[in-house]
Amino acid sequence: MGRAFEFRKARKLKRWAAMSKAFTRIGKDIVMAVKEGGPDPDANAKLRAVIQNAKAVNMPKDNIERAIKRASDKSQGDYKEVLFEGYGPHGIAILIETATDNNTRTVANIRSYFNKCGGSLGTSGSVEFMFDHTCNFRINGEGVDPEELELDMIDFGAEEVFLDDDGILIYAPFECFGAIQKELESRGMEILSSGFERIPQVTKELISEQVEDIEKLLEKIEEDDDVQNVYHTMKE
Repeated sequence: MGRAFEFRKARKLKRWAAMSKAFTRIGKDIVMAVKEGGPDPDANAKLRAVIQNAKAVNMPKDNIERAIKRASDKSQGDYKEVLFEGYGPHGIAILIETATDNNTRTVANIRSYFNKCGGSLGTSGSVEFMFDHTCNFRINGEGVDPEELELDMIDFGAEEVFLDDDGILIYAPFECFGAIQKELESRGMEILSSGFERIPQVTKELISEQVEDIEKLLEKIEEDDDVQNVYHTMKE
């Protein structure tokens, strides 16, 4: 198996800690998707994908519909996606994806987490190059041969296709998301969830005391309401 498989395996035990955090994150994704492409899922592929993810974490249908309605309201503030890069203790690179309606607040908060935990917030481009930006799809694997699907999906940019407890996973470069989504939908395949991840090209193994230092920083970052995803180069 390749790096996407190992990355997935390592992160599986680190699901969103609290359902309320997951709902907050998806709520922001809905706002951004509606602002970008409108409130009709049939005409908005990005919104369609977010709704699939909402269902995957058991977000109630009423919550999803309310979020779409709120996002359609012109008085609803917009969220901007901002990427933060830095180094934690022991030379571990950290990449943070945020969705914020107040960048000044978010910058101050993220910088304070690094400073308090012996790290440093970096400049744009300082660590992003250490991660591969990928897209992924989880589909219902019933009656589907992963090897045959992989051969078919290679033409649309897929790099890894494998079976796990959650279904069949497809990983591809970030820019292949639209083509793969369109092909899976045209085949009538059930997309259970989809999204984007940043896979570290190289990871660094730490001793237990050093791991605790990094986890203390990661915990502070992940608890921030503006934070959507956190990636790092520590071996898990």
